[in-house]
Amino acid sequence: MKLEGKVAIVTGTSPNIGGGIVEALAGAGAAIVAVDAKSENADCCAAAIIAAGGRAIGITADVTNEDEVRAAVQRAVAAFGQIDILVNNAAFFNQKSIADMPYAEWRKQNSVILDGAFLFTKYATAEMMPRRTGVVINVISTAGHQGQPGNIAYTTAKAGMLNFTQATAMELAAHGIRVVSLTPTATETGEMVERAERWKMDLGPLPDYTEITAMFARRIPMKRLPKPSHYGAAAVFLASDDAAMITGTDLRIDGGAVARYWAWNPTDG
Repeated sequence: MKLEGKVAIVTGTSPNIGGGIVEALAGAGAAIVAVDAKSENADCCAAAIIAAGGRAIGITADVTNEDEVRAAVQRAVAAFGQIDILVNNAAFFNQKSIADMPYAEWRKQNSVILDGAFLFTKYATAEMMPRRTGVVINVISTAGHQGQPGNIAYTTAKAGMLNFTQATAMELAAHGIRVVSLTPTATETGEMVERAERWKMDLGPLPDYTEITAMFARRIPMKRLPKPSHYGAAAVFLASDDAAMITGTDLRIDGGAVARYWAWNPTDG
């Protein structure tokens, strides 16, 4: 397996995108440190990996709290002896315009995405440096590549993550650590529901996503939405020796969404 003997910290381990990444990394042989502000997400994720025959621990932590981040990294090392992979995926949606968003909410959303990535990268790579090896994967969004109205904090923070990836890649190259990013887009929801059932999680009543996901799929050149497992496969590639000469760049798993010429409507053929 490509990641046999590796240890991966993943922040934001809901059954959706984070869950798809976790299961792919574990399937490739990595031990998992599942970190989430919600204990259910962290614990159910870790339990599912263990039930499938893998190695995992769950850690409940606020990614914006430096003491909790430092403690989470220390627990990972204590449990598995090392850190080889960090996936900065923690985020949350709060879709508001610049006129409607309170400053406190702007700061909170930017903090979870940007400060969380900063803190985990700071402390996880400090553990990687003595071994002169490691990979950091930052999860972006197509909203970070384009100007999405009514989502001001999320789009701004995700765009910041793109240059955070490049800047840290340049700083850490001399230490043998690669830093890359992957870009998801609107995501098919069925796999999230199936994963939650396997993880024995109750998602409660969910909105009917049928209409909006169909609309998004029509507007993507490939005319279908990616699944969390597609992002997981990309993360395995980026974390593996197959990507040994890739650093400071972004891999888009978006069905061509960002590349689409603005005036072209895929539904027109």
